[in-house]
Amino acid sequence: MADSRDVPLVLGIETSCDETGVGIVRGTTLLADAVASSVDEHARFGGVVPEVASRAHLEAMVPTIDRALKEAGVSARDLDGIAVTAGPGLAGALLVGVSAAKAYAYALGKPLYGVNHLASHICVDQLEHGALPEPTMALLVSGGHSSLLLSTDITSDVRPLGATIDDAAGEAFDKIARVLNLGFPGGPVIDRYAREGDPNAIAFPRGLTGPRDPAYDFSFSGLKTAVARWIEAKRAAGEEVPVRDVSASFQEAVVDVLTRKAVRACKDEGVDHLMIGGGVAANSRLRALAQERCEAAGIRLRVPRPKLCTDNGAMVAALGAEMVARNRSASSWDLSADSSLPVTDPHVPGNFTDEAHGHTHTHDHDHVHEVSKENLYS
Repeated sequence: MADSRDVPLVLGIETSCDETGVGIVRGTTLLADAVASSVDEHARFGGVVPEVASRAHLEAMVPTIDRALKEAGVSARDLDGIAVTAGPGLAGALLVGVSAAKAYAYALGKPLYGVNHLASHICVDQLEHGALPEPTMALLVSGGHSSLLLSTDITSDVRPLGATIDDAAGEAFDKIARVLNLGFPGGPVIDRYAREGDPNAIAFPRGLTGPRDPAYDFSFSGLKTAVARWIEAKRAAGEEVPVRDVSASFQEAVVDVLTRKAVRACKDEGVDHLMIGGGVAANSRLRALAQERCEAAGIRLRVPRPKLCTDNGAMVAALGAEMVARNRSASSWDLSADSSLPVTDPHVPGNFTDEAHGHTHTHDHDHVHEVSKENLYS
């Protein structure tokens, strides 16, 4: 264990989708962020194939961990804990990461922390802008999630205020890019085309923004359908589709709704900080409009640099380090992947049974798995 619990050295493993991410942090200082992506393997299918992702994680895991340790300039024996995404995500992909984390924790005699993917996306901002204010409002937008979350303690108290009821924002970007024949993934390429287009060229709908609609929930399925039909009508009429204007107008409809609802949530909850995370947080227009609207509302905006917005091991390590620093309970050996792990569970603590007395105890931070105290790692 480290001499100072204020600066724990933690390795984090992220395999919830198609990125094999391994990060190492010391407290809130990022030492290494190694990523092996299988996105090119999925591109020909037009989306992520779970079995392809799982196999890619298996092949990349050990080399990526070794690369992270080398980049950080630390030995595996120096680590104070191993953190891993336990959910949500693709079940098979998560299992690869959880299994690897267990193996390393066992061999090293270190505590294991199964953490929540969404909470990790919030916590990663500590590596960019320092400790999170409490409470923090977080807007998480990615290929699988569009959520508004209120956190008073990132290790134990994350409350969902709203979420998508159908397509996530990133999913809508991918689908429209496919209709426009722009390839996969859709977010970066639409962002690029949109910079040369007119965001007001086409009046696409803003879902769930009526006076009787849920204040903080999102819906992008109707928008996706409206854009696809508009494109189909143009093609049916033999007209050229203005790809740049479509991209800009579609993108504007998405980010308008996201930022409008996020700022409203901050005002309603009396929170003066907004953190935006997830892969779509790398979108240039989302960042610009969020900054504009936050400044107008007197809200401080926190958005990590683009590389930390997409899935990565650094975010998992950041949350793991916070677990260690706050003396949160470690996970036990029966930790499993949970593809639908709720964000209200920032981490998955473990229990062990005292067979002599029939009591169940929760692991505390000082508990190192007894069977692995002899360092087996070489």
